[in-house]
Amino acid sequence: MAVATASGPWHAGERTLQERFGVADRMEKRGPAVIRDHLIAQHRAFFPRLSFVVLGTVDPAGDAWATLRFGKPGFAHALDEKTLHLAVPPDGNDPAEAGLDRDKAVGLLGIEFSTRRRNRMNGTIGRRSSSGFDIRVEQSFGNCPQYIRIRSDRLAEEGETAAGPVHAGDGLDDAARALVREADTFFVASYADPEDGRRQVDVSHRGGKPGFVRLDEDDVLTIPDFAGNLFFNTLGNILINPRAGLLFIDFETGDMLHLTGEARVVLEGPDIAAFQGAERLWTFKPTRMVRRTRALPIRWQAGDDSISPNALLTGSWDDARRRIEAMPLRDSWRPFRVTNIADESDSVRSFHLSPVDGAGSIPAAAGQHLPIRVTIPGRSGPLVRTYTLSSAPASDHYRISVKRDGLVSRHLHESVEVGDHLEVRSPTGAFTMDTSRPRPAVLLAAGIGITPMVAMLHHIVSEGARTRRTRPTWLFYAARTVGERAFSDELRTLASASQGTVRLIRLLSDPTDAVEDTDYDRSGHIDMPMLSATLPFDDYDFYLCGPAAFMQSMYDGLRSLNIADERIHAETFGPSSFRRDGERPPRLPQDPVSTEPVLVTFARSGKQAMWHPGDGSLLDLAEGLGLAPAYGCRSGRCGSCPVPVRAGTVAYETKPSFDCAPGEALICRALPGRAREGARKTGLTLDL
Repeated sequence: MAVATASGPWHAGERTLQERFGVADRMEKRGPAVIRDHLIAQHRAFFPRLSFVVLGTVDPAGDAWATLRFGKPGFAHALDEKTLHLAVPPDGNDPAEAGLDRDKAVGLLGIEFSTRRRNRMNGTIGRRSSSGFDIRVEQSFGNCPQYIRIRSDRLAEEGETAAGPVHAGDGLDDAARALVREADTFFVASYADPEDGRRQVDVSHRGGKPGFVRLDEDDVLTIPDFAGNLFFNTLGNILINPRAGLLFIDFETGDMLHLTGEARVVLEGPDIAAFQGAERLWTFKPTRMVRRTRALPIRWQAGDDSISPNALLTGSWDDARRRIEAMPLRDSWRPFRVTNIADESDSVRSFHLSPVDGAGSIPAAAGQHLPIRVTIPGRSGPLVRTYTLSSAPASDHYRISVKRDGLVSRHLHESVEVGDHLEVRSPTGAFTMDTSRPRPAVLLAAGIGITPMVAMLHHIVSEGARTRRTRPTWLFYAARTVGERAFSDELRTLASASQGTVRLIRLLSDPTDAVEDTDYDRSGHIDMPMLSATLPFDDYDFYLCGPAAFMQSMYDGLRSLNIADERIHAETFGPSSFRRDGERPPRLPQDPVSTEPVLVTFARSGKQAMWHPGDGSLLDLAEGLGLAPAYGCRSGRCGSCPVPVRAGTVAYETKPSFDCAPGEALICRALPGRAREGARKTGLTLDL
């Protein structure tokens, strides 16, 4: 990776990562506004509250160390806005001590677990005596409370305070490995030597769920890097100088584990995609260890509900491993157990599904659909259908929400119970939501078209909480009656959790027995005059889902208002005649669909099956035989599934949008055609 040039308060490593992740311009403006060369009044008032601070130093050999120094509240205090004094004596057992000589660069973190407050600064050591030392401030800034676990502290009781033995070595011992594997918190020191010659040392907090640090057999640590302030102080240092130091604390015993070694930034790879919430990874290989037992006179206690809300939105290495194990199975039918069933409305029922084969669920994007395969008594083979996922991408299971309409849907409603198994393939579909876009989103849903919008709203709200940047969103949801409207409580909860960023407008075409402002917001349908009167003047992305007539009406109306075609994202359920501007009718012969059973032969596989009217598409039939043909949208739009027709004819209940070549069939929508008058009935043969 090419290294950028330094700019403002950022050195070249920080700037390189800011450019890589598209925030360099924003940080160019933000940096000078928040990173100061002095302690502001708020910070000067904060440090005297603390009973400990975290320090980052560099010893004469160039090794980085992180450590914790403690004292009675007030031991850390500002002499003036440019100088912080720490009243702490030297500690010969602390490996960081060698980097605390006069004029040496140092990093400092003041953190208060009970309030989740923290402030960072770096500078150089000034006046030093046997009772403490000064730090001359060069950079000072506050940090957000993300990933900090709440802990209460107390002084160790008599008998707990005597420092224990110090264990040192070139590698980890068993006690050190156990502490790393169980950690939910650690601190990291890193440093850079910019071109101006002024060394910058940084020390920062890292937190997650217990076990968020992976320790491999070769004692290499792998750490997920979650959403943060995008300064990239630590990773920017590591990018241009791999030497770093880590500090792990046993909060119950006061043990401290100091590690120094080399770190590496990982920007691509399967582990990043598999670990929920990880935006990057970094690794650390320790070269020296110092483990000091009972080194601290402070003990901390964390409650069961003390884990940071942001950490709860992240995953675990066990989940990541299962997801990676599932990736080779993405094109296979896998057994999933129905773990819960819930009625969402008079006609919509949700089914929660979890894998039973030991591998994880392949992550879905918000808005995608899930192929399932079921066996119905009286049918010659399994039937395949796709249902849009209504669960959030961060969920540890799949949820499909099914309207009681059609053969397979009725079977799910009437026959499937908790504990039953369904066969499932990996999620697919291109109708998805990018929550990082700054442009406001408008979601327009009618009837069962609400299902992908629920998944999108979950994603918008959870990503907003995780990244502290929520995409502004409007949801307009039309249903006929209150009883037919799905997810009423869930949608209200999501809108409330967004803290005003998500606006919900509920419409009923038949508001009989419903209370306005309680059960619904408007009567009637979604149309252009209502949207124009409700939406503030702005530039929006539109997402549409619902019946064909609704989709076409919304699309045509938005285009009439000069909304660009690429700003209108659409998904339909079942056969749809929805067409965009400029789309040509496909060059497909529109023979009528057969009204009689047709023998379908899949020539390359040598398999045959009898298709009956009402059975579904040729893709469904192929999958029922265990074949795995390529497909994408399953709605005739993406062109992923054309198959040559060797003999017979195909037909379509509605014309697909994709312009398929003559002699091919879009099997996701194609059905056997009726034999032409006078022609011999030879069945249908596909090159599959």
